[in-house]
Amino acid sequence: MHQVKNSKRSHTAKARSEIGWRETVGLPELQIQRIGAKIDTGARTSALHAIDLEPFRKNGEQWLSFNVQLGAASKSVHCSALVIDQRAIKNTGGIPELRYVIRTALIIGQRNWHIELSLSDRSQMEFELILGRSAIQGRNLTIDPGRSYLAGEPEYLSKLPPPKAELSQTIVRESRTGNGEEE
Repeated sequence: MHQVKNSKRSHTAKARSEIGWRETVGLPELQIQRIGAKIDTGARTSALHAIDLEPFRKNGEQWLSFNVQLGAASKSVHCSALVIDQRAIKNTGGIPELRYVIRTALIIGQRNWHIELSLSDRSQMEFELILGRSAIQGRNLTIDPGRSYLAGEPEYLSKLPPPKAELSQTIVRESRTGNGEEE
C-alpha cells in the first residue's frame, strides 16, 4: 500500500490569496499609495506608465528620474530610482522596445514583496500598471479573471521596511494647475 501525505498546510506557509483581473495596489518606495493595476498573465514583464525619463549618475550607478501620471492626469508623481537593467521588451503590438527596468516594493491587499518594473509610456492604455507573470509567480495567488478588486485596498501596516531616501526620491505635484506646489 502507498502512503498518503498529510494534506494539512504547514503553519509557516502563506495561505493562497485570490485576486481579480484588476486590483488597486501600492508602490510605497515610489510614494504611490494607490494605483490601478491590471493582472496580465499573458505578459511576462510588469510595466509602469512613466514619462519624462531622464537618466543620471549617482554614486557611480545609473539612476532614472521620471514622472508617473495617476488617474486622469490630475496628479503627477516625480520619482527617481536605481536602474537595474535595460531590456528589449515587446510592446502590446509585439514589437520589441528597449526599456529601463527598476526594482520596487509592491503592496497588494495585505501582502507585499519587491518586483521588477519596466518603464514605458502607457498613456494610450487603460491601466497605468500591468502586473505580469514574473511579478506574481510563486506568490501563492489565484487570479479570478471574472472578478475585480478582491484583495482590498493596499495595507500599509505590513512588515515592509520603510522606503530608503537614497533609493527613491518622490515629489507629488498637481499638474496643469500652474501653481507649482509640491507636497
